[in-house]
Amino acid sequence: MELTQSLHKALQERPHAEVLVCGSRRSSFAQFADRVARLAAVLRTLGLAPGDRVGLLALNSDRYVEYLYATWWAGGVINPVNIRWSPREVAYSLDDCDTRILIADGHFSAVAAEQRQLSRSLKTLVHFGDGPAPEGFLDAEALMAAATPIADARRGGADLAAVMYTGGTTGLPKGVMLSHTNLYAGQLSANMAAARPDEAVGLNMAPMFHVGGAGLTLQLMMRLAKQVIIPAFDELAVLQALQAERCSETFMVPTMLKRLIEHPRFAEFDTSSLRLVLYGAAPIDDALLLQALDKLPRAQFCQLYGMTELSPVITALPAWCHAPDQPAARRRSAGRPVPIAEVRIVDRTGRAVPNGTVGEIAARGPMVMQGYWNKPEQTAEVLRDGWMHTGDGGVMDADGFVYVVDRLKDMVVTGGENVYSAEVENAIAQLPQVSMCAVIGVPDEKWGERVHAVVVLRAGQALDAEALIAHCKTLIAGYKCPRSVEFVDAIPMSPAGKLLKYKLREQHWAGRDRKVA
Repeated sequence: MELTQSLHKALQERPHAEVLVCGSRRSSFAQFADRVARLAAVLRTLGLAPGDRVGLLALNSDRYVEYLYATWWAGGVINPVNIRWSPREVAYSLDDCDTRILIADGHFSAVAAEQRQLSRSLKTLVHFGDGPAPEGFLDAEALMAAATPIADARRGGADLAAVMYTGGTTGLPKGVMLSHTNLYAGQLSANMAAARPDEAVGLNMAPMFHVGGAGLTLQLMMRLAKQVIIPAFDELAVLQALQAERCSETFMVPTMLKRLIEHPRFAEFDTSSLRLVLYGAAPIDDALLLQALDKLPRAQFCQLYGMTELSPVITALPAWCHAPDQPAARRRSAGRPVPIAEVRIVDRTGRAVPNGTVGEIAARGPMVMQGYWNKPEQTAEVLRDGWMHTGDGGVMDADGFVYVVDRLKDMVVTGGENVYSAEVENAIAQLPQVSMCAVIGVPDEKWGERVHAVVVLRAGQALDAEALIAHCKTLIAGYKCPRSVEFVDAIPMSPAGKLLKYKLREQHWAGRDRKVA
């Protein structure tokens, strides 16, 4: 399986069909393929060898898609950088997997430039955006114009295709290694999990540094479908694109959907072309679902559950389960396993438990990652006997529907972003006023969960929530910082001295079916 195979197929079958729309730029498959082959030639000229990593720090765009395919065409491995990270977090992700080439658009040229001082690995900065290249950057467009297109390296199968960073329980991100087969099989299965119109027009608004946003691009490319790309989620931009380009499918997290349909100008736009809404990161609550079905009556909804390590989907809740006449409990499930995934609920020893019993969700199949970059111990913890142990607690019913009931890993999912508590706690602990802290996820109507800090101050010290949050923002990305802070005299602990976070969560999640969003 080669991720560039779709492009070869498109050149044979639909070379003049439109594939990418981004603002005023529109390109056919033939034009896209030419730019991919030219950018691949540039990367080779800059020293890229087979298997080398190429980073990108940019907003969504047609150029982002060109970066993905050009890196694979040249034989390289993508390292899409989280645009919400601090400069030091960016440097860590570059150095961890020895990324020597970093491409950036104009929005992130300043952060990219900082990497010259912060990153040990970085050798070359490339500007890939509008306008002239900043000082110290090579100009991708100028280099591509002068380049001779090269042939596809035709890497595939078990060859590494991506290192995609996700939060780490130790406070440092982990590089998830995904092969061509992982990503190809994962997106092929996602395409199969939800009925799609034959002539689809996709709208990509989810951040493409996430496997969800990049995955939608791959799904559409596999079907030789046109995709409309907007730089970042913006309600008006989404509504305008739906109306102007007649988009038929999209992927978003529930918080995006809520903002979209509640926008004061929603009724001004024709959204009747939208036939499929894929969503993930959290289930849609009944109130939001009914509201969405009313506002988007021609659209079907399909929930996808998984994680970066699973390329990323292992279960899907199909459209028929979202019908108002279906049991409300089923709408809160994560669905049933997708065609390529085998899913089971296991106990602490890895043995399957009976239906109706809570355990850990585990999965195996061709979508399971190769491991974490240069982290053999953490890889061994989650990959056992061919099964990926997700760290999510769940239960499976007699019909094969999986229900996520708790998070075994110490992680908060807020607005679709994974935040590991250890990373936030490490930042808070640097404050001299803090004696002890614990970070948990608590329910939030807008974000699904929000990062909540429980803090014990040292005797005689004073600190307010605003100062604590401001301090965190100097060290970690804004979305990781606490949105609420609680000062207490003590945090419950076990006899062994372990923080009992479940006791902190109890008061916030009381009366709810799930202990996570």
